[in-house]
Amino acid sequence: MGKPGKEKMIEFYRQMLRIRRAEEKLMEVFSAGEILGFLHVSIGQEAAPVGICAHLRDDDYIGTTHRGHGYAIAKGIELKRAMAELFGRRDGYCMGRSGSMHLADLSKGIMGANGIVGGGIPIVTGAGFAAKYKGTDQVAVATFGDGATNQGTFHESLNLASVMNLPVIFLCENNGWAEFSPRPVHAKIENLADRAISYGMPAAIVPNDVVEIYEACGEAVERARKGGGPTLVEVKCDRWYGHYVGDAQKYRGKEKVDEAMAKDCIQSFEARLTKEKILKPADIEKLQADIAAELAEAVEFARQCPYPGPEEMAAGLYV
Repeated sequence: MGKPGKEKMIEFYRQMLRIRRAEEKLMEVFSAGEILGFLHVSIGQEAAPVGICAHLRDDDYIGTTHRGHGYAIAKGIELKRAMAELFGRRDGYCMGRSGSMHLADLSKGIMGANGIVGGGIPIVTGAGFAAKYKGTDQVAVATFGDGATNQGTFHESLNLASVMNLPVIFLCENNGWAEFSPRPVHAKIENLADRAISYGMPAAIVPNDVVEIYEACGEAVERARKGGGPTLVEVKCDRWYGHYVGDAQKYRGKEKVDEAMAKDCIQSFEARLTKEKILKPADIEKLQADIAAELAEAVEFARQCPYPGPEEMAAGLYV
């Protein structure tokens, strides 16, 4: 697998920016009371979804945590219908029922986010088993945070995937916080990818850099497609905001938040693209304007969509 070319680099930047702006907009409308329930954003962690999803086809599977908007966007979900779903409207992907934490689109292989810590890992492992059983070259990607590596679902899934040589990529976004607990409180090892040794599978540890993530995940996806089995990838990243929108973050001081925000995967990549003359300031302004217009249209679409009626409550339920 070669290095990403100019067009791919621009697409990386565009997608990371779309994810950032989409989640900023979601925070805005959520805070205004237009979206109900809980909202978890991945601002500061946009490199991982873009880096892995650049290798995935529509028929490849992905399952995420409660912090999954970025992966859905990078995998190709339509912003209008995604926004309608989060607004609880009928024209959303799941008729407004999923909300933020269960957003799914099987036509794009998006199996949905999961509100249970580590809950999506065995589901994705099952998708990997299905691909192997059917004899396809599909791959399945499970994404999760550092806290999920202490769940039984993580260890059972890695063991099963290893023993059965399943085409699964286990992608851990280690942002240093398992909800409200720093990593040293819940795990003694600094590198969570070291746990792959226990299951005889290869592992990679990468910084929050989209190109490095793209390259590491490219090797993992290629190995899985060719029957080489699973890989554990650990991305060292930073969570800018709290566990959920509205979290006062009393468990970490302002200096830690400032430290996280100083490490901006989008800003550093933008600086690289500018330095390498891949993008000019005018190109960046145009991309920013296009994304702002796309988001404004998506929000307006969501606001205009009807709510599902009570007569539709049983749709999709089976007895």
